[in-house]
Amino acid sequence: MNLDILVFAAHPDDAELTMGGTISKLTKNNLKAGIIDLTRGELGTRGNADIRQEEAVKAAGVMGIMIRENLQIPDGSVEVTVENVHKVVIALRKYRPKFIFAPYFNDRHPDHVNTSKLVKRSLFTSGLNKFKTFEKEAPQHPYRPAKLYYYMQAYTFEPSFIIDISDTFETKMKAVRSYSTQFYNPKSNEPDTFISSPEFIANVEARAKFYGFQIGKKYGEPFYSEEKVELNLVGLLKSIK
Repeated sequence: MNLDILVFAAHPDDAELTMGGTISKLTKNNLKAGIIDLTRGELGTRGNADIRQEEAVKAAGVMGIMIRENLQIPDGSVEVTVENVHKVVIALRKYRPKFIFAPYFNDRHPDHVNTSKLVKRSLFTSGLNKFKTFEKEAPQHPYRPAKLYYYMQAYTFEPSFIIDISDTFETKMKAVRSYSTQFYNPKSNEPDTFISSPEFIANVEARAKFYGFQIGKKYGEPFYSEEKVELNLVGLLKSIK
């Protein structure tokens, strides 16, 4: 299956928090999206790896994505190794996405930083003919996605572009709330964490409102590109009523 976009995330729930509105917007417009989680998030304070997997499947259904896989790299140990590059390249060649997304390369969490580096390295390696990979014992063909964009996590950046998610913000939040062990749940008896507070969810909405305001919309999600982003001026003008 060839995808339009493939999102790489260090942990289950990272993709939903950072670009769940964008993913939902694309699937709403009949584009094919997928998520590759690198770890199972087993070091998280609340819940466990099996529960988080169930929550990830539920969130995937909410957003309408075509595939979701987990590379099962140990949580807290995401590194740029030949073995891990091999895993990511297999996914890139298997799904052949037009665009890929990864965490911004400067972040407070080492797994986010290393996921960013790993995806960028794998993007290049995936296009090399002599780097051999197999999927179900069949040799894969080289493939390099057209674009790599970065989404925002803890640390902010000056966006290269912002996606209007006003019509899919509620879908994003429904996907986020699928992770009932991780975020605010007044019925939970598990230890409190930074992200389980009601203030954290309020901050997710505040960020979406802030970036929506930047483009004159209710909600937005910011992205960064290391390359210049082309503006489709004709399409933009035709979209204005």
